[in-house]
Amino acid sequence: MSFVRFSQQILKQNHHGYVKTIYRQAIFWALTAERCMCSRPDNRGRTLMAGLPSPLALMVRKLETHAVLDADDRAALFALPYTLKTFEPSSYLVREGDAPEQCAVLLSGFAYRQKLTGAGMRQIVSLHIPGEALDFQHLFLDVADHNVQTLTRAEVATIPRTALRELARERASIGNAIFVNTLVEGSIFREWILNIGRRDARSRLAHFLCEFAIRLDMQGLTGEHGYELPMSQEQLGDALGLTAVHVNRTIKSLEADGLISRNRRRIGFPQWDALRELADFSSRYLHLAQQKN
Repeated sequence: MSFVRFSQQILKQNHHGYVKTIYRQAIFWALTAERCMCSRPDNRGRTLMAGLPSPLALMVRKLETHAVLDADDRAALFALPYTLKTFEPSSYLVREGDAPEQCAVLLSGFAYRQKLTGAGMRQIVSLHIPGEALDFQHLFLDVADHNVQTLTRAEVATIPRTALRELARERASIGNAIFVNTLVEGSIFREWILNIGRRDARSRLAHFLCEFAIRLDMQGLTGEHGYELPMSQEQLGDALGLTAVHVNRTIKSLEADGLISRNRRRIGFPQWDALRELADFSSRYLHLAQQKN
């Protein structure tokens, strides 16, 4: 018996809402996999999109991490107009002070959200991975209050802001999924504030590495031996409130204690549990399960 047919039988026999939700998702992605011989992102953030029902499938997958969408919702999301673009590292996708017209979905590569002080000092406030929409936060705001830039070369699908906003208003479940996604981003922001404000340098870096590993794993972007960290030490410093020199010392300290391994930019985790303990890391704030609403 195929996995899809088995899951369909489970749906008929089981009346528990949570179990039914899991199997509905499993059926959708199993059928997608049957149509797609190559849809899994690799661990450098590059996505092999040949055969996907739509480049927006990555965004749908991310939305369904936190909220329930049915087949009609998915079809409506896939029907959204979009334009595919490629951006070089450090390109601006959102500029502070601009009136947003597009919502960008990251298909490959990485991006970051940042704010600048009046003196030009940069604080990186979030990091984004393939499948994530980069501008849900400005869907109902008229002026951008921060910048979003590519961290690496990136492929992006841009969706007209008005089209996505109208769809969110027309279909309550899609509007709910976008709202929940934005709430989860807010939860991550709160954890980053705690990380920078109350943890020492070793714990800050360890926490950042743990979070990045979990988020990449949820999108299928990690390999057997960790992942490639797409940030320079200066960029890590801007995310963690540390100087590049302090970041360098902290990385060497974690490596000397056997908590991480390094091969150029590839980071491995020979003592994952010990690293989590040092980081004071709990994935609760990532809200990895679908929300019951």
